[in-house]
Amino acid sequence: MAMDFRKATDSLLEGISHEKLAAVLGVSVATVRQARLDETAKAHRSPPEGWQAKVRRLAKEREDHYRRLVARLEGL
Repeated sequence: MAMDFRKATDSLLEGISHEKLAAVLGVSVATVRQARLDETAKAHRSPPEGWQAKVRRLAKEREDHYRRLVARLEGL
């Protein structure tokens, strides 16, 4: 069954919030926001240890999400 416009675009626009990223990284939302600031900003903080593997995992989940969306839109 094909997806309707609303379901397809809801799925397309679904993202990763600061809250979800913080939970995955095991840090506060404030830490995520401060780590994302420009390094010259006074409030900048270093990213949490091991962030690369956890962000890679989230990216793979998003990749899988979009592959499923594409397949549904193609009717496969």
